[in-house]
Amino acid sequence: MTTGAQSPYPARPRRSRLRTLLPLGVAAWLVLEIWLLTLVAGATNGLVVFLILLAGIVLGSYVIKRAGRRAFKNLTETVQQRQGGGPLTPGARPDSEGNGLTMLGGLLIVLPGLVSDALGLLLLVPPVQRAVSRYAERTFERKLREAAAQSPLGDAFTRARMRHPDGKVVQGEVIKDEPGSTPEGPRPPLAK
Repeated sequence: MTTGAQSPYPARPRRSRLRTLLPLGVAAWLVLEIWLLTLVAGATNGLVVFLILLAGIVLGSYVIKRAGRRAFKNLTETVQQRQGGGPLTPGARPDSEGNGLTMLGGLLIVLPGLVSDALGLLLLVPPVQRAVSRYAERTFERKLREAAAQSPLGDAFTRARMRHPDGKVVQGEVIKDEPGSTPEGPRPPLAK
């Protein structure tokens, strides 16, 4: 019998679809990988499967190491330019883009399995990297706009990401002058 009284237990929030489907997807992926490896082992022998897995580990480690070195080299060049007082040239290094996706591709190659190896090798192809990068950037911007619309701060997230029309980030400081207040003196610079 319902009396209309509140339950002492709060209602459980509804699980998101991702939290429900992700474990099922991972389990299906693992079953598929094991099934494909057993098919290859049945068609050839266990030594071939072992060599495929070993080659994946070696190739994936090499890809991750190479992308990490390239990212570290780009970081040190940027720091040296910044310390030397020289201007930063963002378009001078076209190979600096995609290091994260290259590392992700290497990680997928290292994981044992044929499907993950194929996805990892696919991520090493530059046109695929650019397409995935554009998709990820659009998705991130969309999620940022959705978060800004739901946030009590309004569109502060959007304003924080504004860029100058020529592509440069405009550094600035918001100064709110109250009526009747006098400035106390010059403000210190934002960056040295």
